[in-house]
Amino acid sequence: MQETLKILVVGDDKVDRMAVRCALTKAGVQMELSEVGDSIDAFSALSATAYDCVFLNYRLVDEDGLTLIQQLRFSEIKVPLVVLTGQGDEQIAVQLIKAGATDYLSKSKISPETLSQVLRSAIRLYRAEMQAALANQQLRESHEQLIRKNQELERQQQEIQMQNFKLLEASQLKSDFLASITHELRTPMNAIIGFSQILLRPKLGQLTHQQADMLERILNNGKHLLMLLNEVLDFSRLEAGRLNFKAEIFDVSKVINLAIDEMRSLADAKNLSLLMQTDLQNTLIFNDPTRVKQILINLLSNAIKFTESGKIWVEVKELPENRVAIIVQDTGIGIASRDFKCIFEAFRQVDQSITRKYPGTGLGLAIIDSLVRMMGGKIFLESKLGFGSMFKIELPRQITSSTGAAQVPGLELDGEEVFCSAKNSHQSCSQASKASIGYPKFKL
Repeated sequence: MQETLKILVVGDDKVDRMAVRCALTKAGVQMELSEVGDSIDAFSALSATAYDCVFLNYRLVDEDGLTLIQQLRFSEIKVPLVVLTGQGDEQIAVQLIKAGATDYLSKSKISPETLSQVLRSAIRLYRAEMQAALANQQLRESHEQLIRKNQELERQQQEIQMQNFKLLEASQLKSDFLASITHELRTPMNAIIGFSQILLRPKLGQLTHQQADMLERILNNGKHLLMLLNEVLDFSRLEAGRLNFKAEIFDVSKVINLAIDEMRSLADAKNLSLLMQTDLQNTLIFNDPTRVKQILINLLSNAIKFTESGKIWVEVKELPENRVAIIVQDTGIGIASRDFKCIFEAFRQVDQSITRKYPGTGLGLAIIDSLVRMMGGKIFLESKLGFGSMFKIELPRQITSSTGAAQVPGLELDGEEVFCSAKNSHQSCSQASKASIGYPKFKL
C-alpha cells in the first residue's frame, strides 16, 4: 500500500504552485497537499502540522526563502525542504542548502518524473539524517551514562581503598598492640620463671614436699604462659612482616635432636615413645636454625598434646631437587577431613568451645605455615580421625634472600585424607583452592 504524504507548497505565484501540484499528481504521488502564499503562513502551518516535505519558492513577497529557513532552524522545526529556484539562482540555492534546505530544483525543470524523484530523494535523505541524529543522540546519552557509571565506580573504588586503608591501619594497630603487650608481659614472666628456678635449687635450703610441688607448678605454668606469649609475639611479627631470618649453615639433625630432647619430658609424662630416624647423606642445610627448631617444637607439642597413648616419631628424608623433608607422625586422635582447611588459620582450633579439652592459642600451626611459606617450602598433612596424623614439611636445602617473598601455591586437597598447605596462614577457609597432589594415602 502506497504511503500518503503530507506536502506543503510555499509560493506567492499560483502558477508555480499549480505546476508543482500537477506534476506530483501526474507522477501518481498519493498525497495531502496544502498551499500557502507567504512565509508567515508557511511558518504557522509548519509550526502546527508535521509535513513529509515542503516545496519552497525562493522568492516570496514578504521575504526570501533563506530567512524562512533560518527561522525554521532557530525554532528547531525539522522537515525535508526543497527550494524552487529561478534562472541564475543556483549559487543562492547552495547557500540555502548550507542553511538547512534538503535539495533545490529549478522551476524550468519541473516535470512529473523530476519532481517525484526529487521528492522521494529528499524524504529518504531527511529520514536518514534523522536516524543518524537519533543514533548520535543515543550514543551521546550512552556516553554520558558510561561517564556517570565510571564516576560512580571511581567513587566506590575510592571508598573501598579508604576502607582497605582503615582495615590495614586497624590490623597494624592490632599487631603493634599484640607485640607491645606481649613484650611487656614477657619481662615479669621471665622473672617468675627465674625466681622459681632459683628457689628450687637445693643450696638455698630444703623445701617441704608441698613447697616444692607448688614451685614446680609455678615454674611449669610460667613456662607454658611464656610459650603462649612467644607464640602471640611471633604471630604479630609475622603479620606485620617484621620477622627476619638469620640464616646460617647448620646440622639439621642436631637441631632436630635438640628439639626432641626439649619435648621428651612431656612425652615421658604421658608414657609416649618419642623416636627419630634420619636418612640424609648430607645433614648440613642453610636456613635459620632457631626457626627450624621452632617449627619442629610446635609440631611435637601438638603431637604430644593430642596423643594419649602410642608413639610419636620424627623422620628426616632426602628429597630430589636439593630439598629435605621433616616428618612428624603420631598415633593421636587424628583430624577430620572437614577440618583440614581450617586448622592452619590463626586462632583457629577444631574445638572452639571454652570447655575444650586441649588448651592453646590456636597459633601454632598458623606460625608454622607462615614460616614454611617464607622459607619457600610446603606442608603436607595426612590424618584419619581416631588413627593419628602426619605432618610433612618440605624445605629447600638452601634458602635465598628472596625466599621470604616467593609466591607459593595455595591450599591443595586430594581426596579426603591428604592436604597440602603453603598459603597465607591468615587466609579464610572459604578461599582455599582444590587441586590434585601426588602423595600416598595416610596409613598407620
